[in-house]
Amino acid sequence: MTFSIVAFDPDTRSWGIAVASKFLAVGAVVPWGRAGAGAVATQATANLSYGPDGLDLLASGATADDVVAQLTGADDERDHRQVGLVDAEGRGATFTGPSCLDWAGGQAGDGFAIQGNILAGPQVVEAMAEAWQAHADQAFERRLVTALAAGDRAGGDRRGRQSAALRVWRAGAAYGGVLDTAIDLRADDHRTPVEELGRLLDLHTLYFGKPDPGTLLPLAGELATEVADSLETLGYPAADLAEALDTWAGTENFEERLVDGKLDPVVLEQLRRQVAAVRTSE
Repeated sequence: MTFSIVAFDPDTRSWGIAVASKFLAVGAVVPWGRAGAGAVATQATANLSYGPDGLDLLASGATADDVVAQLTGADDERDHRQVGLVDAEGRGATFTGPSCLDWAGGQAGDGFAIQGNILAGPQVVEAMAEAWQAHADQAFERRLVTALAAGDRAGGDRRGRQSAALRVWRAGAAYGGVLDTAIDLRADDHRTPVEELGRLLDLHTLYFGKPDPGTLLPLAGELATEVADSLETLGYPAADLAEALDTWAGTENFEERLVDGKLDPVVLEQLRRQVAAVRTSE
């Protein structure tokens, strides 16, 4: 009833899962992960204990293949299960029980595991693998959604569409830097859930993406004057520019993009758009 990709990014030490299904809120069932340990997708007649139990095994140093063997070996219903995972070093493994509903199967390689059941055919998994390999230049989370979208275009779940989810784990990457959940996005009940997931990722990148140090602009001179005037227009008196900018950014959810003494061009664009909308409405 589901197709998913579980993957590892060695550059950012991130683990992630993108999944879609003709199933309500698939993100609440299939994807499990832990920074420094790995990620697990449990599906078909999902055994949810595969998530936490698999992560504990991965955290203890077990390899992907070993974890699959231990999880399925202890499960009398394994013939109806499907699981894919990557371990702490990014080794992938996948398992499809012989009683999973057709079409069901998967493939795994260095850094990824792809699997699905009740699919339109093997072309779904093949398309996902091809897309994953072909888009190594993309940001990890975008690459996961690209692979998921390729599977969706290839037929996806043969029963139709309902939900999709994207979860990424990286040490200290949660909002405010406390936990390791970098991304947790879900389209729980949607006509085109994979497309909706892509839209949500665009918004997540806008609000929570990290500024590119090479593009930061010194907040001084004419730019400082423009920002101060813009904030005044939006109702944030700029007697203290840094304080006014902090208040506006906190109100608009751009606080993660603020850098002392500089300005992210993404923030500047959003500020200009808001000012233009105000002036157009006057």
